[in-house]
Amino acid sequence: MERLDEIDLRILRILQEDSKKTTKEIAQTLCLTATPVYERIRRLEKGGYIKKYVALLSKNRINRPVTAICMVSLRYHDEGFIDKFERQIKELAEVQECYHMAGKVDFFLKINLANLEDYHDFVRLKLSKIENIGVLESYFVLKEILHTTEYYI
Repeated sequence: MERLDEIDLRILRILQEDSKKTTKEIAQTLCLTATPVYERIRRLEKGGYIKKYVALLSKNRINRPVTAICMVSLRYHDEGFIDKFERQIKELAEVQECYHMAGKVDFFLKINLANLEDYHDFVRLKLSKIENIGVLESYFVLKEILHTTEYYI
């Protein structure tokens, strides 16, 4: 992995904050010309530092204000069961994040839905259909204190 210099890091910070900034705007911020900034951005993309550009939606505006955290423990832990669970979870559009955990629970799921009834239906009609779930604990976010997509670099 190549080493990033301070200019590369500053470009990444700027793009994390606002990926719609133009190359020209970034260059002005860095007191550089557009061409080397453009080349650096392309190199960062090709190097895998920048995975993709996205629009972050307001969960309230799109009627997904309820954030549920599901802690899932499997009954059986051999590789086949874990792989199958991971494949099945990826098919559930409601699941925004899924992490395989070390510790007391096996998987951490983050889900945003319109209301508790939708969450109940999700668990009853979709999540419960996945075999090998031993324990499912649900937690609901009362207040979002900090939510960021930015990495500290």
